[in-house]
Amino acid sequence: MRKKLFLGLVALFLLVVLFRVNYREHLVESSGSFAKEISKETPSYGDALVVGTIADASILVPMLATDVMSHRVAELIFRGIVKYAPDLSIVGDLAERYEVSKDQRVITFYLKKNVKWEDGVPVTAWDVEFGFKLITDPKTPSPYASDFLEVERFEVIDDHTFRVYYKRPFALALISWGNLVVLPRHLLADKDLSYIQREFGKRPVGNGPFRFVEWKRGSSLKLGVNPLYSEGRAYLDQVLFRVIPDPTTLFLELRSGGVDWISLTPLQYFRIERDRELKERFQVYKYLSFGYTYIGYNLKDPLFADKRVRLALCYAIDKRKVVEGALLGQGIPAYGPYKPDAWFYNPEIEKTCSYNPNKALSLLQEAGFVKGKDGWLYKNGKPFEFTLLVNHGNLSRLLAAQVVQQELSKIGIKVNIRVVEWTTLIHQFIDKRRFQAVILGWTTGLDPDLYDIFHSSKINPPGLNFISYKNEELDRLLEEGRYTLDKEKRKRIYYRVQEILADDQPYTFLYIPYSLEAIHQRFRGVSPSAIGIAYNLERWWVPKEKQKYLQP
Repeated sequence: MRKKLFLGLVALFLLVVLFRVNYREHLVESSGSFAKEISKETPSYGDALVVGTIADASILVPMLATDVMSHRVAELIFRGIVKYAPDLSIVGDLAERYEVSKDQRVITFYLKKNVKWEDGVPVTAWDVEFGFKLITDPKTPSPYASDFLEVERFEVIDDHTFRVYYKRPFALALISWGNLVVLPRHLLADKDLSYIQREFGKRPVGNGPFRFVEWKRGSSLKLGVNPLYSEGRAYLDQVLFRVIPDPTTLFLELRSGGVDWISLTPLQYFRIERDRELKERFQVYKYLSFGYTYIGYNLKDPLFADKRVRLALCYAIDKRKVVEGALLGQGIPAYGPYKPDAWFYNPEIEKTCSYNPNKALSLLQEAGFVKGKDGWLYKNGKPFEFTLLVNHGNLSRLLAAQVVQQELSKIGIKVNIRVVEWTTLIHQFIDKRRFQAVILGWTTGLDPDLYDIFHSSKINPPGLNFISYKNEELDRLLEEGRYTLDKEKRKRIYYRVQEILADDQPYTFLYIPYSLEAIHQRFRGVSPSAIGIAYNLERWWVPKEKQKYLQP
């Protein structure tokens, strides 16, 4: 799940590095009059947006990044060939236009001619070819290569035109040309993969609205405005990400003015709603997020190999209690990997494992578990006991784990909760498949494709199927769904995909949270849409009289 929890003791930090601080505070009026005031204003240049996160980024090369924070930063540095517009249509980004052949197997992209890398070198089709060859190289550890392996031939027509020929019609063909494969060939052509990972990935040169400035690992990541951005200079001078894993400290920094934008926990959301002064200083946006939270089971662990056990775990957990306990009601139960308002959502899956502890016990008995005199479940003399991992700093997931722990204890299952720092969790436990169960989240896309997460070919690292799930029918359907262009046929395919996942329960889907974003009222241009809230960050701006961080 995409997380945007922000923190920073920014006044001291910025005094040291770049900005001098203007401490004048301006309280805004009620939301109605505030909206009228904004509509009459003319955008101004300057100021900084200070954001924070409970987790640091890991690498700033999109094709190599597997965590949300890395992609979030990289999206401000690198542009793609195409992108989603706020109305969910696919539009050109680096591409001025594109043409798709009648048989849906050939796409020709015509690149804009005024785009440059931040060092002044023009962006060309050769950069795209370089990135395409890199991501399709078997030595490149990218979990996103499968989309590009569908390309039979890549052809550079001229510096600003390239054509891709697909083996067969591919449903994700167009949107896959986002920001994954556009890299500066002139800087990387003579470098090996190790250099890209260890050097360029830590200090990238991009073509987006912002450029990399400084990265203090575990502390902060600073971006400055890119004056060569072809769509017009971003209004803000800087975006500063601060890494603080403690949500309580984060909220205190919001109150004290140390940060401009955080994702609120449900408790913090209610605190702001009851605090008149905070409501005047911050605009709060609430919408159902593009993501879900789940318990993932290591299916190579004998304890979870039997799907009856996994189905029993789902029956034993009251998801509404999880939503209330973990989110204070600020979310909805999840029964599968999609939002209920998606055109491909199958509502029938909600009937698969509605809360029923008696059914859970029956399934566990079928699987060979018996209750001991102490009330715990045993099989072959061993108790049903496992460790559930949760990342540090995510209070909602910790609370969810505690509710799960309580729910499962009622039927005789002992759950031990272990909280682990984020990067350690990912690199030492998930990547190495050294876990029994873990609470994590996925950010969902606007397309129903689940190939990278659930297809059995993605079991080995760096594949995202880290739970080692394999189902032959599901594999076939995931492949079929990628090559089916008819919307109704795709809908039927993914209806069945959801039924299989509901029956196999490789995950226990827990909840879809509301995104609760608090952004300081001095920022204008914020316009939430179907694709989120930060898609137009380069157009955010602050009136001159309200700017807080000024260039010396």
